Amino acid sequence: MPRPHRAVSAAVAGLSLVAALLAGCGSDESAPSRSDTSVTGAAENTENAEATVTVFVEEDAFSPAEITITAGDTVSWHFDGDIPHGVQGIGDKAMGLNSPLFEVGNWSYTFTSPGEYRYLCPIHPDMRGTITVEEA
Repeated sequence: MPRPHRAVSAAVAGLSLVAALLAGCGSDESAPSRSDTSVTGAAENTENAEATVTVFVEEDAFSPAEITITAGDTVSWHFDGDIPHGVQGIGDKAMGLNSPLFEVGNWSYTFTSPGEYRYLCPIHPDMRGTITVEEA
C-alpha cells in the first residue's frame, strides 16, 4: 500500500491546526505534563509508584475509549496499524495533550491535575476518548 503523499501531509497539518484552534485558548488550569515521547514498537514497562495505563490505538478507535486514573499516573498510547493516528486534546484543560502522528510506536503522557480530559485523533475526529483523573 503506498505511503501518503505531500498533499495528504499538508491536509493533516491543516486539520491539526484547525483542531488546535477549536481547542480554544489557555485557561487558569494547568495542563498535564508530557512524560515521554517515543517511537518504539514495544510496549512500555514502568516500575514507579504511579501506574501506567495503556490505550491501544486500533484502526478506527481508542481502546478503551474511557479510562479513570489517579493524578500522577501515566497513559501510554500504543499505535500498531497501517494508517497514521495521533492524540490531540479537546478544550482548555487538555491543550498540552498533543502527540506526533504514528502508524507504529508509543506515546505517553503523565496527568498531574484532577479533571476530565477529552481527546481525539486529529486525522480521524470521530475517534475520541476521555480520561478522568481523580485526586491521588
